[in-house]
Amino acid sequence: MVNNILSHKSVRLFTLLAGIFVTTALVAEIIGGKIFSLEITLGFEPFDLTILGVEGLGFNLTAGVILWPVIFIMTDIINEYFGMKRVKFLSYMTVGLILFSFVMIYGAIYIAPNEWWTSVSGVDASDTSNSISNMNLAFRKIMGQGLWIIIGSTVAFLIGQVVDVIVFQKIRKVTGEKKIWLRATGSTLVSQFIDSYVVLLIAFWIGSDWELVRVLAIGTMNYIYKFVVAILLTPAIYLAHNLVDSYVGATIADEMKFSASES
Repeated sequence: MVNNILSHKSVRLFTLLAGIFVTTALVAEIIGGKIFSLEITLGFEPFDLTILGVEGLGFNLTAGVILWPVIFIMTDIINEYFGMKRVKFLSYMTVGLILFSFVMIYGAIYIAPNEWWTSVSGVDASDTSNSISNMNLAFRKIMGQGLWIIIGSTVAFLIGQVVDVIVFQKIRKVTGEKKIWLRATGSTLVSQFIDSYVVLLIAFWIGSDWELVRVLAIGTMNYIYKFVVAILLTPAIYLAHNLVDSYVGATIADEMKFSASES
């Protein structure tokens, strides 16, 4: 029975896409505790922009945004070939797995460390500049993301995904199978506009008492980055469609798209 199910290319394709989707979202959440400078990473001087009266703004982003383009592509491909219900199912499941992973991480944080790990394990006698005398403290600081950040990121992810699939299908009903770029990029731009502000409003306006204007200014910087990335990803969307069509065949691909549009 199972062998017969997995013999279908469409099933294998969905399994692969779902695996990439869930894994990427989970890893993005876990590494999201690191803040990096996009400008310095690309070899530029950091920007010094002013938005809504907030000065000194640059593209200081969480490391998780590096992986979100993969989520954009997976969401659009799954929506295109398997329909809105499957994307929603994967989104709900992914949020559950993200929350489960953080429960496990917090459990690991609060189990008692041994003495060696808190005093010796990170010490490098040959390079004291890279030594960490208390690895348990380092683990807690790196892995222990704040509760409001976890809540904000998961709520923003879920809302963004639901908005994405709805906008995608609305545009599809108007354009039909044409203009892939419009429904794929358009749905991403709308969903990420909401995502960019929701996560910050929950994590820092509600959770940390930041001024609303600062939250909105930083959210605008984040959205500018996501807007540019979404536009640049348009060729990748077409490449992904071509790969899927080649794998399952044109006839099956058309059947899948029709079924997805009706679901």
